[in-house]
Amino acid sequence: MLDAVVLTGSLVRLEPLAVDHVSGLVAASTEDPAAYRWNLMPRSESAMASYVDDAIQHQRDGHSLAFATVRQADDRVVGCTRYCRAEYWAWPADSPLRRDDGTPDAVEIGYTWLSVSAQRTGVNVDAKRLMLAHAFDTWAVHRVSLDTDERNQQSRRAIEALGARFEGIIRVERIGADGTVRDSARYSIIAGEWPAVRQHLDARLAR
Repeated sequence: MLDAVVLTGSLVRLEPLAVDHVSGLVAASTEDPAAYRWNLMPRSESAMASYVDDAIQHQRDGHSLAFATVRQADDRVVGCTRYCRAEYWAWPADSPLRRDDGTPDAVEIGYTWLSVSAQRTGVNVDAKRLMLAHAFDTWAVHRVSLDTDERNQQSRRAIEALGARFEGIIRVERIGADGTVRDSARYSIIAGEWPAVRQHLDARLAR
């Protein structure tokens, strides 16, 4: 399992996702249902409870770590996000890069959505700054990936604004939110790029 941790920034607090967050998440996801064309958004208590249970099970399996995104200003749940698809590489026993502490070699940040009122407010930038810092500075991962539906231009612009590099389109990659089979746009940040990306995100938050 990826160790649960609370990540606290200037605008948001990322809390390990739990059943206690269900009501707040439903309130966030139902602010404007029309705004989530490319996201699979649970909008009822029962659907959100299943969504949270599934996320917690994936964490127990060691592949992900989900968070509720809590806005610091009013202590309100405004969305969620997670580390997912954690990779544990099979290094040779004598490799200096081999790790035995249970931390991943690479990870993806995904399943991110925010209430309409939290979008374009700096909340996403602060949350991504926290998650990238934990991945690179604490886990010492080699790569963080970010995927989105190729058609989701808003998400792609947000990822590019973080400083992630576009790697290409993965064709016929997974089920899309509209029920079709989607192509995914893949981006990444690697460890050597993190210092410059961190400086860029800090400057954005300072503004």
